[in-house]
Amino acid sequence: MNSTALQTLRARAPDFAPRVAVVLGSGWGGLTGHVQDPIRIPYADLQGFPAAGVAGHGGELWLGHIGEQAVAVMSGRKHGYETGAVDGMKLPLQVLHSMGCRVLVQTNAAGSLRADFPPLSLMAISDHINLPQRSPLVGESGSDRFVSMVDAYDPQLLAQALARAAEQGGQLHTGVYAWAFGPQFETPAEIQMLVRLGADAVGMSTVPETILARYLGLRVLALSLITNMGAGLSQEHLSHAHTLSQAAAASQNASAVLAHIIGTLALD
Repeated sequence: MNSTALQTLRARAPDFAPRVAVVLGSGWGGLTGHVQDPIRIPYADLQGFPAAGVAGHGGELWLGHIGEQAVAVMSGRKHGYETGAVDGMKLPLQVLHSMGCRVLVQTNAAGSLRADFPPLSLMAISDHINLPQRSPLVGESGSDRFVSMVDAYDPQLLAQALARAAEQGGQLHTGVYAWAFGPQFETPAEIQMLVRLGADAVGMSTVPETILARYLGLRVLALSLITNMGAGLSQEHLSHAHTLSQAAAASQNASAVLAHIIGTLALD
């Protein structure tokens, strides 16, 4: 691992040891408003961190506290569809793991495949389908690359998230997330295929980071903000602008729920 980014972080926050890493997807940027006394570091200052290449992704690392939890919040991620490579988040996650993070909380915007998961609702991911069958671990050596993906989304963290969301008076669905490579949206036929495969929501991120996290030994919790119905399931016109508009409408509530979950996680 290139240690330049790690050295930069230790120089700017010498006594800070986060326990929880957070990756913010579209609609979840409001979480940064819950970070207390933040140290903000642009990705451009961290060698190997991704340049912000998608609208709705900020391109900054926030170090601070949410409740009693020390956090490192990545405002923005690298998507596979930007370059074709699916390991763009490898170095950032390695760096945050080296800083002390033991849990990765992921967020994304997703399309619903279920009528009872309408737009603006929230879903905690219980499992995923790696539709492209791509892995960020290609090129790694040794037996550690053969990572078990059973309980990739930590059942204890999931149970805590459901309980904390209920305390906020909101509903947090659970379901299976399908990763589609993108950047084009899925066809109606592809959506029907995913329904038959058992997926509940579909999006263009998260799965590579989950694989990397499990490779590093990080526990994973992941939440989707439902911004639309899958193609052919409604009369919506799907576009990135529509996704961002829907995400903005739900951002305040989603971020408040997430902040409560993170701030009250029991990690030991």
